[in-house]
Amino acid sequence: MTRYTKQELKDFETDIANCFNNGQIRAPVHLYDGNEEYLIKIFEDINDDDWVFCTWRSHYQCLLKGVPAKTLKEDILNGKSITLCYPKHRIYSSAIVTGSIPIATGVALDIKRKAQTNQVWCFLGDMAAETGCFYENHKYAVNMDLPINFIIEDNSKSVCTPTKEVWNSDGCSFKGEQKVLYYSYNTKYPHAGAGKRIQF
Repeated sequence: MTRYTKQELKDFETDIANCFNNGQIRAPVHLYDGNEEYLIKIFEDINDDDWVFCTWRSHYQCLLKGVPAKTLKEDILNGKSITLCYPKHRIYSSAIVTGSIPIATGVALDIKRKAQTNQVWCFLGDMAAETGCFYENHKYAVNMDLPINFIIEDNSKSVCTPTKEVWNSDGCSFKGEQKVLYYSYNTKYPHAGAGKRIQF
């Protein structure tokens, strides 16, 4: 796997934020900040032949999975920030809420049926973790003992409404469940954009 330091990840995302605010990116971007150490730690367990599925916020995962920084930046500048897919590196992202979850589950089922040893890592946000789509896929993955790990990334954003408010809950329903890794973090960026330029 490709190794990055916390500062190298932050520098990449700062560069993308500046490009967005300068009008070089004419499409939506969703930026990371504040969770670098969590992702670096998680990727210590992810192998080259593992599959990684992400949300529309996937710059760090792409870098850590081995996508060259130059290629990634070019694709982001070309408007693909929220739909970054690199089959060669076995990483896919989706701009659709929960869009990659059933695909990730299906890939895990295929791995099990073929008795392969690689795994699937599926990243999702805290709001997506409260949907029926995730409930059904998680239940199936646990009951079928599929080689999949769901990583819930809780940035308390959920577009413009905090997840806890929407569901009147104290926190993530799946925290501590089988096949689930959970972490929360605070970010300096809004849900979308870089905080200085209006997207649409």
